[in-house]
Amino acid sequence: MNEANYSEVSEFIFLGLSIYRPTQIFLFAFSTISYATIFLGNFLVMLTVIFDTHLHSPMYFLLANLSFVDLCFSTTIVPKLISDLYSNDNTISFQGCIFQMFVLHVLGGCEMVLLVVMAWDRYVAICKPLHYLTIMSPRKCILLLIGTWIIGLIHSVCQLAFVVHLPFCSSNEIDSFYCDLPRFIKLACINTYRMEFLVTVDSGLISVTTFFLLIVSYIFILFTVWKQSLGSLSKALSTLSAHISVLILFFGPCIFVYMWPLPTVPVDKFLAILDSMITPVLNPAIYTLRNEAMKVAMKRLSKQLLSRKDIC
Repeated sequence: MNEANYSEVSEFIFLGLSIYRPTQIFLFAFSTISYATIFLGNFLVMLTVIFDTHLHSPMYFLLANLSFVDLCFSTTIVPKLISDLYSNDNTISFQGCIFQMFVLHVLGGCEMVLLVVMAWDRYVAICKPLHYLTIMSPRKCILLLIGTWIIGLIHSVCQLAFVVHLPFCSSNEIDSFYCDLPRFIKLACINTYRMEFLVTVDSGLISVTTFFLLIVSYIFILFTVWKQSLGSLSKALSTLSAHISVLILFFGPCIFVYMWPLPTVPVDKFLAILDSMITPVLNPAIYTLRNEAMKVAMKRLSKQLLSRKDIC
């Protein structure tokens, strides 16, 4: 096919989650409630960590940043989905699609590395408690956070560098509810096998590597706790099992979508819902609301806000 035969694509059409209006109404209500919960839960975590001086420590600093990334990730996808379900206008501009993919891969890469940093923080706190404040100093925490964003940015740029100039034909329908890089590439008018392979290697490599590092770090933590006390081991298992559940929910869809060779559209859509609407709700619930210090801080913050309201 000659370049002259390519027709310029200015927008893409999402096929969405369902063509049936009753199902769309249910999904609209579910998405709205989910996003409201995501926003309130993660915003509350950030607000509590910022204003409560008792939580100005590396662990809570990282937790607040995880909530920020989760909130941004969901905001990149869910409000657009809610708007499409409400108006039944499932279009997005070419530039909007590229921007959405870019932001999603920056945030996705950043969150993966951030979870590794959080696991490292717990490892140092449990295995090297006497050196914890030295190793996880405020300056080190900021540098680690900057590093997570840089890695996420590099990951996203590497993914999109060779994609933005792809030639497209008349096909502009994406069988999803957001701009998904693998499906975006398949719409191109050229043979994209090599490009799909590079995308799979890039995303698969960062997903599998970070997931492996997290599992190894948790094994080290459990082994260290086991050597110290069997009673502490059962408590650590209870806490870490919840963390590992979140990891599986977060990394599972990423690994499946980018590394599974066969097209599975319904499964991909379900996993996308899991990643954008379920996991961001579970993160603040498991990482923070199970934490006694965080619950006490939230109660303290709510009392302060109510007292100021009464004064006004």
